[in-house]
Amino acid sequence: MPAMPETNDFDTAALRLLDEVAMSGSFTAAAELLGYTQSAVSRRVAALERAAGGPLFERLARGVRLTPAGRVLHRHAVAVLDRLDRAAEDLAALHRGTGGTLRVGAFATANVALVPGALKRLAERHPGVEPRVTEGLSAALMDRLRAGALDVAVISDYPAGLPAEGARTVPLGADRLLVALPAGHRLAAEPDVDLRDLADESWIEAAPSGQPTVLMTACAAAGFTPRTGLRVAEWTGKFGFVAAGLGVTLVPELAARGVPRDLVLRPLRGTRPVRQVHAALPESPLPAALELVELLGEWRVCTTVSPP
Repeated sequence: MPAMPETNDFDTAALRLLDEVAMSGSFTAAAELLGYTQSAVSRRVAALERAAGGPLFERLARGVRLTPAGRVLHRHAVAVLDRLDRAAEDLAALHRGTGGTLRVGAFATANVALVPGALKRLAERHPGVEPRVTEGLSAALMDRLRAGALDVAVISDYPAGLPAEGARTVPLGADRLLVALPAGHRLAAEPDVDLRDLADESWIEAAPSGQPTVLMTACAAAGFTPRTGLRVAEWTGKFGFVAAGLGVTLVPELAARGVPRDLVLRPLRGTRPVRQVHAALPESPLPAALELVELLGEWRVCTTVSPP
C-alpha cells in the first residue's frame, strides 16, 4: 500500500498544473499556458504522481485524460484553487479599502447618529466593506484597539481624559452637552438656559455618588452642587424620569436624535460643558478605516435643539 501523501506535496503550482493538464488534455498545451518547458511539465507531473501514490493521467495516442485517482485529486485541487483565488481577491479589496471586514468601536452616544451616518456613507461608496460594531467605554475600546481587536475606535475625553496612548488619534470635534427638560418645565420656552437657574432641580445621573462628572464640574463652576439623588445608567431610563417630571439631565448633542418628542432640549448659557470626540487608529491602519475617519470628520451636528 502506498504511503499517504503529505499535504505539502501538493503545492499551489502543482495543483494549477494538474488543473491545466486536466482541462486541456495535453501536457504540451499546459506547458504553453503556464510558461513551462515540456520537460519541466513531465518532471512536475511525475513528482505529483509519486506524491499521490499512483498515476493521475492515462497517456493516450493524442493527449492525456485523468485516471480515477486523478479525478479525485483534481476535484479537490479545483476547490483549493478557487478558495485561494477568492482569498487573493478579498485581500486585494481589503488593501484597496473596498472590501473586507472593518471592526469599529464607539461609545454609546456616538452610535446614535455619528457612527451610523459615517458607515452609511462608507457603504454607499464601498458596499463590499462589512462593518462590525462594538460599543463600550472609551478606555475599554482603546484596550481592544491596542490588542488588535478593533480597526478604528470613536472615543471621547469623558469621563477620564483621552486614553490615546499607543494609537494615532484624529480630533472629530466638540460634543456640547444640552439640558433635557420635561415639556411643561418653567424654562422649556426659553431659547437657552443658565445652569444656575437649575440649581434647585433634581438631576438624573448615571455615575455613582461622589464620582467626578461633567455635570459636577460644570455646576461647581456655576457656584452650586447639584442634587443627584436619582441614578439611572441607561439613557432611555433617564428620559423616562425626566418626562415624568422627576428631574432634569444633561444630554450629549450627539444623542439628541434619540431624545423622545415629549422632552425639550436646551443649550446652556455661560458655562457650556463639552467633551472632545476623537477617532483612534492603530499605527498601520486599514484604508477603509482611514476613509471612515475622513467621513466621521465631516460630521457637523445638525440643529437638534427643539424650538421653544
